[in-house]
Amino acid sequence: MNRRLLLSAPLVAAALVGLPSPGQAQVDPSRATAFIQGAGNELVAAINDPRLDLATRRDRVAATLRRTIDVEGTGRFILGRYARQASAAELAEYNRLFDDIIVRNLSARFGEYRGVKFSLGRSQQRTEEDVLVNTIVERPSTPAFSLDWRVSEVGGQPRVVDVIAEGTSLRLTTRSEYSAVIQRNGGRVASLLEAMRNQIAQLAAREGRG
Repeated sequence: MNRRLLLSAPLVAAALVGLPSPGQAQVDPSRATAFIQGAGNELVAAINDPRLDLATRRDRVAATLRRTIDVEGTGRFILGRYARQASAAELAEYNRLFDDIIVRNLSARFGEYRGVKFSLGRSQQRTEEDVLVNTIVERPSTPAFSLDWRVSEVGGQPRVVDVIAEGTSLRLTTRSEYSAVIQRNGGRVASLLEAMRNQIAQLAAREGRG
């Protein structure tokens, strides 16, 4: 159970869209591109700042990611129908754990060591409600890789609603995996929360070795 979640962890941030929400407004491609450019510049600046220690860099990267991603909406989509079965306390814990997982995994994508570079690739309008913005991330001693950010208007502001890594929609992948964990354990949301806590513990241990 935990191994499957961990296999998708490097991708997450992973499963952030299937379809736009009905209430989302039309997004301007140039606005979406500028939004991702700004977020990427913030991330790279925080990671590469020689004045910052590792803990401060992590905090700044996390803050930028939380401003960039529609974490609450993404988490709600992923939990899907099981949100109706969860207690208020379980939902609150799920939101907290999901936020932690998203931030840790996207942070890992950029890396923690100085020398990270970020550049824009091609942007394309997917529907009236979302734009896909391609980016290239380069890290020292590591092959460059591509991340596609799907941007929609959420509450009047551009927000990332999905991340496509290696051709995989992380939001959809995570929704499928979380649903499978719950189904294998008698429909108990508590079983998913336990798996998420274990995943975070292993991610934290890995970060501690970094």
